[in-house]
Amino acid sequence: MENVINPEQLKQAMRAWITGVAIVTGYHNGNVHGMTANSFNSIALSPPTVMVALRHHTRTNHLVKAGGIFGVSILNTQQEILAKRFAGQIDIDKPRFQGVETFNMVTNAPFIKHGMAFLDCKVINTFNIGETTVFIGEVLAAKTNAKGKEPLLYVNREWRRLA
Repeated sequence: MENVINPEQLKQAMRAWITGVAIVTGYHNGNVHGMTANSFNSIALSPPTVMVALRHHTRTNHLVKAGGIFGVSILNTQQEILAKRFAGQIDIDKPRFQGVETFNMVTNAPFIKHGMAFLDCKVINTFNIGETTVFIGEVLAAKTNAKGKEPLLYVNREWRRLA
């Protein structure tokens, strides 16, 4: 079967898909980096397993590969500015973690304080598709902090909240 669509057509179609917003972080040899991602999903409960997909050229991808771990902080509506910063939309001249409150769980991956939920993961498998690496992670620790908070959502290139 031949490829009949181009990447821009897929991007246009996927803009109709509503997603939650998370910051994926990596750590290796004292270096940390993170990026806003919506290519994140739970894939199994037993063993507890999630996946994230990161473009090859990103610093976060390189740290996750080198360190073999990643963290996922699921954001709430009060964290839209952080989502934009970690997406490279604002404050591009600042280190991403500058002034950001973080904490750690089992691995040294940093988590963004005041988020809705946090997953600390060990990479158990990877595979490449085009310009993207898919990381499969076993969840070593999870924490929720969702009481009284609303999830930050993203659809059609806009940050949203539940109605």
